[in-house]
Amino acid sequence: MATNAGRPNPAEGASAPAQAPAAQAPAGAEAPKIKSEKDLEKDRKKAEKAAKLEAKKAKAAQQAANAAANKEKKAKKEKADEVEVPPYVEDTPAGEKKRIRSFEDPNFKAYDPIAVESAWYTWWEKEGFFKPEFKPNGDVKDEGSFVIVHPPPNVTGALHMGHALTDSLQDMMIRWSRMHGKTTLWLPGVDHAGISAQSVVENMLWRRKQQTRHDLGREKFVQTVYDWKEEYHQRINKALTRLGGSFDWSREAFTMDESRYAAVMENFVRLHEEGIVYRANRLVNWCTILSTTLSTLEVDNKELTGRTLLEVPGYDKKVEFGVIIHFKYPIEGTDETLEVATTRIETMLGDTGIAVHPKDTRYTHLIGKNAIHPFIPGRKLPIVADDYVDREFGTGAVKLTPAHDVNDFNLGQRHNLEFINILTDDGLMNENAGPYAGQKRFDVRYSIQDALKEKGLYVDKKDNAMKVPMCSKSKDVIEPILKPQWWVKMKDMAAEAVKVVKNGEIKIRPESAEKAYYRWMEDINDWCISRQLWWGHRCPVYFAKIEGGSDLPEEELWFSGRTKEEAEAKANKKLAGKTFTLEQDEDVLDTWFSSGLWPFSTLGWPNKTQDLEKLFPTSMLETGWDILFFWIARMIMLSLKLTGKIPFEEVFCHSLVRDSEGRKMSKSLGNVIDPLDVISGIPLQTLHDKLALGNLHPTEVERATKYQKTAFPDGIPQCGADALRFTMINATTGGSDINLEIRSIYGYRKFCNKIFQATKYVLGSLPADFVPSKQGAVPGKTLAERWILHKMNQAAKEINVAIAEREFSRSTAIVYKYWYSELCDVYIENSKSIIRDGTPEERESAIQTLYTALEAALTMIHPFMPFISEEMWQRMPRRPSDETKSIMIAKYPVYNAALDDPASETAYELVLDCVKAARSLTAEYAIKENADVIIQTFTKTAEETCTKELVSITSLAGKAVNKINIIGADAARPVACVAYPVSTAATVFLHVKGRVDMDAEIAKAQKRLDKAQQNIQRQEKLLADAVYLQKASETVREADEKKLADAKQELSSFEATIKQFEQLKLE
Repeated sequence: MATNAGRPNPAEGASAPAQAPAAQAPAGAEAPKIKSEKDLEKDRKKAEKAAKLEAKKAKAAQQAANAAANKEKKAKKEKADEVEVPPYVEDTPAGEKKRIRSFEDPNFKAYDPIAVESAWYTWWEKEGFFKPEFKPNGDVKDEGSFVIVHPPPNVTGALHMGHALTDSLQDMMIRWSRMHGKTTLWLPGVDHAGISAQSVVENMLWRRKQQTRHDLGREKFVQTVYDWKEEYHQRINKALTRLGGSFDWSREAFTMDESRYAAVMENFVRLHEEGIVYRANRLVNWCTILSTTLSTLEVDNKELTGRTLLEVPGYDKKVEFGVIIHFKYPIEGTDETLEVATTRIETMLGDTGIAVHPKDTRYTHLIGKNAIHPFIPGRKLPIVADDYVDREFGTGAVKLTPAHDVNDFNLGQRHNLEFINILTDDGLMNENAGPYAGQKRFDVRYSIQDALKEKGLYVDKKDNAMKVPMCSKSKDVIEPILKPQWWVKMKDMAAEAVKVVKNGEIKIRPESAEKAYYRWMEDINDWCISRQLWWGHRCPVYFAKIEGGSDLPEEELWFSGRTKEEAEAKANKKLAGKTFTLEQDEDVLDTWFSSGLWPFSTLGWPNKTQDLEKLFPTSMLETGWDILFFWIARMIMLSLKLTGKIPFEEVFCHSLVRDSEGRKMSKSLGNVIDPLDVISGIPLQTLHDKLALGNLHPTEVERATKYQKTAFPDGIPQCGADALRFTMINATTGGSDINLEIRSIYGYRKFCNKIFQATKYVLGSLPADFVPSKQGAVPGKTLAERWILHKMNQAAKEINVAIAEREFSRSTAIVYKYWYSELCDVYIENSKSIIRDGTPEERESAIQTLYTALEAALTMIHPFMPFISEEMWQRMPRRPSDETKSIMIAKYPVYNAALDDPASETAYELVLDCVKAARSLTAEYAIKENADVIIQTFTKTAEETCTKELVSITSLAGKAVNKINIIGADAARPVACVAYPVSTAATVFLHVKGRVDMDAEIAKAQKRLDKAQQNIQRQEKLLADAVYLQKASETVREADEKKLADAKQELSSFEATIKQFEQLKLE
């Protein structure tokens, strides 16, 4: 019998005992099973696998420990190397031009956003750079105008990253337009945010003093909100200035200031006089928590697939939704019952009828009879016939609650049913609910089911997919309730608003937003503008209470007026000879009724002002797509109606900003980021502390704290406004929503450092007596200069097109590439050799080009990064006769045909590619000195370029290169060399015989050859595709054909390299 005696057990690391014969088993016990050789082999393999896994885990743990130790060691070293920099203290008096400090100053040796961004804003504002400039006669400048009215932030609190996005985009366009010489205006302001502001202040009052608004009274409460508004208003403005927003603060507006009040009164009265604003007793969306009406747009519909328990404000336990309950009504005078079904069983207390289809044979005998309400004595429910009823849905019988359901409302009107309201404004059952009066609506949802069961009328309850309407502010479940309110007729105004978009007077971008606009306008309903609040514009309409009563309909006893005196005059004319008193409506107007006037009320309407005459219509409206219907559509409709003009020529709807996990930002999730925290940086604990300052429930604080620990384990690093702005603009693709990563913003802070250090180097390279040439558009003496000036020129051309076409992400890519890949990584580096080794004439030319390229780079990036561009530009010497005070009003780079030089671009690209190839080869084969490089050219132009630029190529190729030789197309392939195909024009060779492992290099070259073959197959397939050939432009096809040619050249070179290595092995 085989045993495992003496064989090591890998799992234990010791010898296993020999398999002994089984001992005598106790009576009735089964003898132990003796393992076969196969079983033992299986155990051995299992143990080996387990041992390998443990070893792998141990190795990974050790590597992790080593990495952590190295990271800690590196961090300690970096900390030890860091020089303690004192906190920056600005010594420039507010409003004066910043006192530029030397780069030797501790705060300016390296990039520090706090130091760089300090002092400039107050000087810009004091100098009047933010104000629009007009011609002497008051007209806009010949270059045109560019006007944006800033979407007013709600005065309810701090700005968030959505504001940072919209402000970055708008200020970039304003600064870009200003630098192009246009009359520019960015007009700031804040919105009074009726429901939100009142809700916040009411909560604050209760927390601090256990008082309600009714304890204070209307006048005192409104003053309290005003006081609170001032505090938060200043916070908002502080954030806007820190972001660098070039607003004309002298024109700042508030939706409840005197001028906007006059505009709102004019709007209401004019529309009321025309019959567009009217009063009607209709179903409204009622929030029982806020005790006010909401528009449909302020209601969120929560989708449920079946039974779901939801939290409802004011209830300790979650409430059941997503079910449909079947029950029966007794039929008067018979033993019959009629089964109906509802998702809101508590509303049966308001039922006043039952509808069936006139051709439904199950119920035709009941039409005209009455059902008896089981809980409300004396209430009868007429059974009516209506084609609206779907015979196939449910029981085919529909209970009707006309005062609490939109569909039932229409049926109730058609069949003259009673409209019985069963709810109080705070969500309790009223006296019409019989024995349930005074109870909470969702408590009745449960108790009434028990009562139906007791009466034998309960049938069943089933899961039911449904939408639950919820208040977007309070998260309360919305109740449809009948209330007399003020409404605006929308159909005719909507038709005109659609027309101006379809005919191109207004352009809405992106296309998806335009399509959504059409869909909503086509299905538009009348707009309820009454709100049962105290904070807001009180409705300028008065009810005439006539002594002794009147036969006139109620709607004819309401009189609107811009003042009470105007309303009295209307009433006296209408009610001549009658004694009456006027009482103003207690309600206020929907916030959007005032912000809908924003583009023209901010410019002075209804007065005829110069701003309104010269700057209206405005140029564009930039905002989030989520308020396309709340605000944008209403502005277009009201502007056309009240001014006869479009409010703006263009609408750009940006994406929503979400957190790094793609979730919508919410205070309860802890993922709302304050832009000021990104600009200045904030420790993790301070982020936690800010959560406690809000109104979050303890469980929400706990959840938010947990997220912050995961997302910001070290807090948020100081990034600066410039990096934040650049990130937000870069993320705007016009497509999907933006998932914000703090590390992306910090990455662009490093880009700011690149700008800082590059400018610092250039300024340090300028001779003490350097004077920039009067004209910047002068082609350089060397190929490198002509190349960078061409690249600068192309960047200017492309970025202006990108911004004009609202390709914002592309615009950042253009300026980033010019700064990073072309100016810093290539020309600044390559100019060093010209300045060091060139002739006096070449040195002077290189320095002038260096200045011109940097000047263009700073002005080009200014709209994106206003602070660092101003800081660096102010340190540069000015050209003769240039007295421009600020980069803000410097001319933006534009395309100049004199600098267009594609030949130099092609030539220098070849030089750079050869340099890259030489560096790559020496690095790949680890040759650090005495490297011999050969460049074989295949065209006459390439040979001339490489020969002429040989000194430059050798200088840039690095210290490892000893010498470089140029050979022509007719020369034999260099022996003992590896190849780096640059293009069809040239290949770079490195001599490697005796310095590398031949077999390893053959394997490496074979892999590259395989990749080249794949590229060839892919390009050939593309170029043979019929659809491609039909749609691709000639330029695109030429580029793809060049890729194919290059790939074939690579293949040929790698084949030759392998062959050469094989040959070298034989030598």
